[in-house]
Amino acid sequence: MRTGTLRHRVTLQEFVEIVDEYGTPIGEGWEDIATVWAAVEPITGREYIELHNTQSELSHKVTMRYRPGVTPANRLLFNGRQFDIQSVLNLEERNRELQLMCKEKVGG
Repeated sequence: MRTGTLRHRVTLQEFVEIVDEYGTPIGEGWEDIATVWAAVEPITGREYIELHNTQSELSHKVTMRYRPGVTPANRLLFNGRQFDIQSVLNLEERNRELQLMCKEKVGG
């Protein structure tokens, strides 16, 4: 990862159960867990063709510094847009950077 390539601010969220002051469940919702620097890139035409047979709905790849606990159960917010995480790759298994393969959520 080169210096300066992580130029986008993204917010990681997790889905949680909301409880009142007595511990009674009152609903569910998304909660921010971290705001980090990342590189958000649309998947190019060539990459899309290569992925088409297995992951045709992927729209973006997001590269960020390694952070433990990031899973496809999380989602990303970027510039008012929502991205569902489809897979999390620990590049070179070195715990230095993650590549998140994402699908942008469009509409409702």
